[in-house]
Parts: sequence; C-alpha cells; structure tokens
Amino acid sequence: MSAESDDVRTLHKMGYAQELSRCLNGFSNFAISLSIICILAGGITSFHVGYCSVGGAAIGLGWPLVCLFSLCVAATMGQIASAFPTAGGLYHWAAILGGRGWGWGTACFNLLGLVTVLAAINVGTVEFGFAAFSPAFELDAATKLVVVVVMTATQALVNHLGIRVTRVLTDFSGYWIVLVSIVLTVSLLATAPSFDLSRLWTFTNFSGTPTGGDPVWPPTQSLTWLFALGFLLPAYTVTGFDASAHAAEETVDASRNVPKGIVRSVLVSGAFGWLMLAAIVLSMREPAAAAERGSRIVPLAIGDALPGTLTTLLLGGIAVAQYLCGLATITSASRVAFAFARDGGLPASKWVRRVSPRFRTPAFAIWLVAGASVLFTVYSPVYSTITAVCVIFLYISYVLPTVIGLFAYGRWWTEMGPWTLGAWFRPLAVVSALGCVGLIVIGMQPPNDKAVIVVGVTTAALAGFWFAAARSKFPGPPHGVMTMQQREAIRHAEEVVHEPSVEAPA
Repeated sequence: MSAESDDVRTLHKMGYAQELSRCLNGFSNFAISLSIICILAGGITSFHVGYCSVGGAAIGLGWPLVCLFSLCVAATMGQIASAFPTAGGLYHWAAILGGRGWGWGTACFNLLGLVTVLAAINVGTVEFGFAAFSPAFELDAATKLVVVVVMTATQALVNHLGIRVTRVLTDFSGYWIVLVSIVLTVSLLATAPSFDLSRLWTFTNFSGTPTGGDPVWPPTQSLTWLFALGFLLPAYTVTGFDASAHAAEETVDASRNVPKGIVRSVLVSGAFGWLMLAAIVLSMREPAAAAERGSRIVPLAIGDALPGTLTTLLLGGIAVAQYLCGLATITSASRVAFAFARDGGLPASKWVRRVSPRFRTPAFAIWLVAGASVLFTVYSPVYSTITAVCVIFLYISYVLPTVIGLFAYGRWWTEMGPWTLGAWFRPLAVVSALGCVGLIVIGMQPPNDKAVIVVGVTTAALAGFWFAAARSKFPGPPHGVMTMQQREAIRHAEEVVHEPSVEAPA
C-alpha cells in the first residue's frame, strides 16, 4: 500500500475527506516551515531588538538559549503531530486530547498569531526595503500601509493559484535562505576588521538607544532584564514551524515527514541564524555607533562592511526571502482557518471552508487571513509591538496542546505515531510550558506594553464568546481516531467543569 493511500486512510479514520491536493514531499514540508521562520526576515528585521538590549551577548548567548527552548517546543509538537496528522494541526490536537473547548481556544490563538506574524513579516519587509534601498526617504504610515496591502494581495494571489505553485516557491525559498545566509556570513567574516569573539559574550547596556529618536528599549540599569528583553529577537524569528503540521493533509507520509519538518526547520534555522547574526556583530567597525542606528542597523552595517554591488545583491536577496516568508505564512494561516471552519468554528464557516474545485486551495480562507493581517497593521503600525503580540499568541497556541498532552500522555492518549520522544516527552513539555510563561511576561514590557491591552482584551473576548455562544454551538472535530475509552475520559473531564458533552457530528 502506498504512503499516500495510508495518509488518506488515516485522514478518513479521523473523520475527514481528502479535499486538498496531497503533493508535498518531506523536503517541501520542511521548506514551508523554514520559509516562515526565515532567518533573513525576523533575524534581520528584528536584529535591533536583540542587539540594542545588551549588545553582542544577545546574539552569542541569547540566540542559542532561546533556540534550544524553541527546539523543545518543536520536539513535543512533533510527537503530537505524528499521532494526529491533520491540517488543523494544533487545534485538532488540543480538541482530541483535552476537549472541544481547549481546541477552540487553541485555534483562536494560533490563527490570531499567524495573522499578526504575517503583519509583522510584511511590515518588517517594507521597513527593511526602504532602509536598504532608500535610506534618505522618510517612510510615513500611509505609504507603508499601501505597500503592505500590495504585497499581501500578491502573496494571497499566488496561494490562491494552488499548492503546486506555492510549493515551487517555498522549495526555492528553502534553498535561497540557506544560500544567501551563507554568502552573507562568509562575506562579512572575510571583511571583518578583527575576529574579536569576546563581542559575542560581552554585555553592553544599549538601552535608551538610539538617543536621537524613539529608543528600542527604555533606559534601564539592569543587564539581566535587558538580556531577557533581547530574547524577543530569537523568539520572534524562530516561529512558524507549526506550518509543517498545518500542511499535513497536503504532505505524503505525513506522520513521519511532518514531525521531521518541524524539528529540522528549527535546527537549521537556529544554527544558520546564529552564524549569520554573529558575523554581523563581528563585522561592525564601531559596535556602539551601530546600536545608535536602531532598526536600520543591519542594512547600514552590511553597507559599511561590503562593496556596493555585493551589498545591493545581498540586500535584494534578503528582500526576496522576506517576501516569500510572507507568502508561506499565508499558506499556513489559511489552512488553520480552513480546518477550523470545516468543524464550524468560525463565523461564515460554510464559506471559509470552501475549497476551489479548480485549484484545490481554500480560496476564501486565503483572502480572509490576508485581509485580517492588513487590518491589524492599521491598528498597530509599531513593528516591535506587532512582533511581541504574535510571539505571545503563537507560543500560547504551541504550548497548550503540549500541556494537555502532558496530562493525557499514557492515560487517555496511548496510541502514538511512528515519531516519538519516549520518556523525553514529559520533561520537554514542562520546559516548553515554563518558557512560554517567561516569553509572555517579556513580550508585554515597555515599549510594547500595548501588547498587554491587545492580549488581555483578546483573551477576555474569546472567553466571553466561548461561554456566551460557541460553547453550545461548536461541535469540535469528529474525533474519529479516538477509542471509546478515550472519549469517556474526555467526557469525564468535561463533566468536572460542568460542561456537557457534545457528540461529534456525523
């Protein structure tokens, strides 16, 4: 029996038909996550968030520390994805292991996180492009919004035209990211004034810089706290690896290739990102003067270190990777919206869940997430606040199924997929949960305190909507994969919180 027919059987067992086109191999699945993580996007556009905290130590020490945490999250996510390979990804895992309420909440946070990360990617791309190619131009909010709208619309159009078109571009993006990062790293190291490796573990208080404008971080004397604030650079960059799970229904041999794609994308991004960003630090002629450049630090640092033609080519290559990062994010977010709507979780679900008969893509979902990201850009044009909010939303959705899986593991979750962590699942799940709490606290600090309002109001609104309406109307996924014993365990858990059980739809 072929791997594809096994995938279809597994999907049918979970209660779903094969509607999307299953044409992604293991590399293509990996490339989607690698394209969304995209060290040439978040690593470049958010470099100042790390460097303007404690200088080189934010790169040399902070980056690998947070990447190890992300690897823990990715590994636990991979084990659950291997057991439940569906387009709903995190949403289905939480619903199957913990009940429909947890699934509904996870879906909302994941979808909101992907919409906000799309906004952050495209805003960051526009700001990078103008800083790189028109540094004298004062980018106003209206111009920024127009360019973001055009970019987002073209990314949505490519997604609309089919997963085969998207696959070609995301496969290319996977190779492109590695190639450009290697060329950039080697070029910067070759022209570095010295190899002062101590820069990578030296703590320098760069809070309050740039002094001539809005500082990246408000002035503070606490290097420990500044070091923690710099975690937002790797935390924001190394997100989006859930895309491999969201593309599960379009991936061949999903129960094996999806977890591999999740973990490998974090490993490759963490390693290549560390080398590239370290090369930027080592290439700086005057580290303190570089910090004064704020969000324009990277394009200007590359321009200072490299010849003009090479600089233009590299900056252009980075901009291409950033555009493809946004394109892959729409792929991931639209699959979440499609899967959630397929189970009746969104307003106008009958429209959002529709699959184009010609292109076999969730066309309405694609344009829905694209439009929502533009609206969020209008509300919060401040790049750092957008990144903080998306990190919080995404990591909440990443860790919720893991925490639920921690309690379900070996109890009512007894059937694992072919990719497992064994005894390591529980300790890594605990690390994931504790790290998530830390990131939430860090992401709400000034100047990103607006994130408190966004996250607080969103959480309250979701809770209110669940108890007022969705609780009685949302049936959840079919749960076709579950045994009678597992259903009884979830029914008992729901009764404990006085929530009546709802049978899965036929």
